[in-house]
Amino acid sequence: MIEAKNIKKSYGNGGSRSQILKGISLKIEDGDFVVILGASGSGKSTFLHVISGLERPDSGKVYYDTTDITALSDNELTAFRKENVGFIFQQYYLLPNMDVEKNVKMGADLASNKDYKGIIEAVGLGEKIHKYPSELSGGEQQRVSVARALAKKPKTLFLDEPTGALDELTGRQVLDYICKLKNKHGFTVVMVTHNSNIAEMAKTVIKMNSGKISDIYQNEAQKTAYEIGW
Repeated sequence: MIEAKNIKKSYGNGGSRSQILKGISLKIEDGDFVVILGASGSGKSTFLHVISGLERPDSGKVYYDTTDITALSDNELTAFRKENVGFIFQQYYLLPNMDVEKNVKMGADLASNKDYKGIIEAVGLGEKIHKYPSELSGGEQQRVSVARALAKKPKTLFLDEPTGALDELTGRQVLDYICKLKNKHGFTVVMVTHNSNIAEMAKTVIKMNSGKISDIYQNEAQKTAYEIGW
């Protein structure tokens, strides 16, 4: 379980300092599919970065079961992320001098996963395994980043607007594949989006506004990637 306790986060200096997160507390159960929904500037991406260990809060605690990750040293926090979490962002962050296979293998190596080629096939890039990022479309590059994150076998997968740069067909394919892998392996999914349609896929929906949680609810029935609007 992930538990956030009274998380606060600000950016800037002096009089120009802006408070982004204003005391957020919540619990995320193991195996849940959570969507954090909110408009631009609501603080949802900052909150994702804090609970995933990419950024430290100004105050408050983040627990993974009994481990307080806010108390870890930088090296310990880096090791924790390597062992426990995966990330998929709107930007692909692929290494341009490595082909598809080598980019995905980077994630697989963190988990000593030798079966990463099957994931490349599953995201539809089997025929482009030796292509470089510059030779791929935006949708194909995002699928490489998805494969890299999943090859790591994370306990929790964090996604920040993962379909924001994708066309509808590719976006649905990416979401569908993530859900299938989640159902198969049981990892936790925490996804940030401004798309209320995608929230219909989640079990738990967290709405944010102006750095605070405005609502939390659960969907009685979860829709598939091909049942939601776009």
